[in-house]
Amino acid sequence: MVAIAALAPELELLERPVNGVPGLVARRGGAVETVASFEIAGGRVTRIWAVRNPEKLRAWARDG
Repeated sequence: MVAIAALAPELELLERPVNGVPGLVARRGGAVETVASFEIAGGRVTRIWAVRNPEKLRAWARDG
């Protein structure tokens, strides 16, 4: 995700816990566009969950 963000310099990535696991909140112009969480095992990311549905991102717009 960091490599993707480098291609979009206006995108801001914030490290945030998501449902108790490591996560990232991606914002553009102050608006939350994506929330991703990561399952980690043995020091490696084994699963990524991402939400882009604006209806489900409303809470993150306040907390982001």
